[in-house]
Amino acid sequence: MSLSPLFSAKSFDDLPGWGEDDHLPAFEAFRRSAFHVLTKPYRSGALGVDFGAFAEAYAQARAVSSVTRVQARAFFERHFVPMLVRPETGAGLVTGFYEPQVEASPVRAARFVVPLLSRPADLVDVDDANRPDGMDPYLAFARQTPNGLAEYPDRGAIERGGLENQGLEIAWLADKVDAFFIHVQGAARLAMTDGRLRRITYAAKTGQRFTGPGKVLSELGEIPLAEVTMQSIRAWFKAHPDRVDEILWRNRSYIFFREADVEDVSLGPIAAAKVPLTPGRSVAVDRLLHTFGTPFYIDAPTLTAFDKKPFRRLMIAQDTGSAITGPARGDLFAGSGDAAGEIAGVVRNAADFHALVPRSLLGGA
Repeated sequence: MSLSPLFSAKSFDDLPGWGEDDHLPAFEAFRRSAFHVLTKPYRSGALGVDFGAFAEAYAQARAVSSVTRVQARAFFERHFVPMLVRPETGAGLVTGFYEPQVEASPVRAARFVVPLLSRPADLVDVDDANRPDGMDPYLAFARQTPNGLAEYPDRGAIERGGLENQGLEIAWLADKVDAFFIHVQGAARLAMTDGRLRRITYAAKTGQRFTGPGKVLSELGEIPLAEVTMQSIRAWFKAHPDRVDEILWRNRSYIFFREADVEDVSLGPIAAAKVPLTPGRSVAVDRLLHTFGTPFYIDAPTLTAFDKKPFRRLMIAQDTGSAITGPARGDLFAGSGDAAGEIAGVVRNAADFHALVPRSLLGGA
């Protein structure tokens, strides 16, 4: 496997703000991946960053129990070479995501009428080995029927009661828009009416293509594209409650969840890379192109929502998403709760991506 021509080697001196960043939280996030891969390796991405090349760095990360900021920086400089990732078209782009926290009920009650559902028994994974002739090749899930596999009912059909009376309800929310944004984020903390704090995370989906409400509202002339944020979308829904279903059902994809432990409230949910996300240090990438665990130095000088300063940080690739496609495309994990949501909702900025590639892939350079 050779490195993609989309990569061009740089030096750490070429990275704006590298010396001012705090590399320690990124090291701690990297170390979590280092322990996970002892159980199951990550798949190598198509751009040529081979998972096996991380072996030495992972072993050394596991071997230490604590490091200083200076040692964390030295670790990355010793094991990796920064490679500028060239976008296929235009500029690199970052958006933000977070883990919502919402009030929920364990049972349907007076104002808690919107369910979050677990994976149905008849939902099966689909790939080229079992996909029927004529089924959309995009679909990665389908419904098992007596006559074979079929496309699963979409959001509109499910929200009109298509999966009722199967005992799939994990919890009940008071607001359909809150539920939708939990679907978008793929995880949430649920503050239960009985006092418990529960966490849910992505389990599966119906498989249809994602269509964001911001795109729909922009195309309808309701919100100018440049003004589309999570906050502006929520405000529009609040002002037009009679049109919520119309807009949300344009997104046919529907997400199913599973319960997860809340082991460390300072960390986010366990995501696609099977480790807890680190606020401000975990990034979702295109998993077909990139290898989970890869450090990325992201330079987004117009993004100041995180700490009032230009965003120049070392991040670790630990999640993915259906809207995250392309070599220089990332979704920054902002954390959990409303404050994190305020940050994530306004992030849409041009960015330069530098993948930190193991030196062994460059002949130990």
